[in-house]
Amino acid sequence: MSMFHVLDISATGMHVQTVRLNTIASNMANVDSISSNAKDTYRAKEPVFQTIMDEETGRPTGGVKIKEIVENQAPLKMEYNPNHPMANKDGYIFRPNVNVVEEMANMLDASRTYETNIQVMNTSKQLLLRTLQLGK
Repeated sequence: MSMFHVLDISATGMHVQTVRLNTIASNMANVDSISSNAKDTYRAKEPVFQTIMDEETGRPTGGVKIKEIVENQAPLKMEYNPNHPMANKDGYIFRPNVNVVEEMANMLDASRTYETNIQVMNTSKQLLLRTLQLGK
C-alpha cells in the first residue's frame, strides 16, 4: 500500500467525521424546538457510513464515505402543556427525539476519530520525509 493511499484514507475519514459533527450540531441546535404535531417536529439525523469499493474488483479500498443521512426512528417526546401557544387541540406539544447525552458522546467520538486521522496523516508525512532523506 502506498503512503499516498494512507493519506487518501485518512482524508476520507476526516471528511465523514466533519459531516458527522455537523449533523450532531444540527441535532443539538434543534433539541428545544417544538411543534403542535408529529409531522412537523424535528427528528434527529444520523449519517450512515459506507466503505468505498473499487469499481473494477469490488474490493474495499480502505476509504469511507457518507452513504446517506437518515432520520432517527425513535419516538418523539409528547408533552402535555395545554397553556402553551403551540399546543394541539388535546393540549400536547411535540419535542424532537434528540438525546443530548447520546449526542455529546457521539460528538466526543467523532472529534477523537478526526484527531486520530490527523495523527495518521502527520505520521505518514514524517515517514515520507524520512524516506526522501534516505536518498541524500
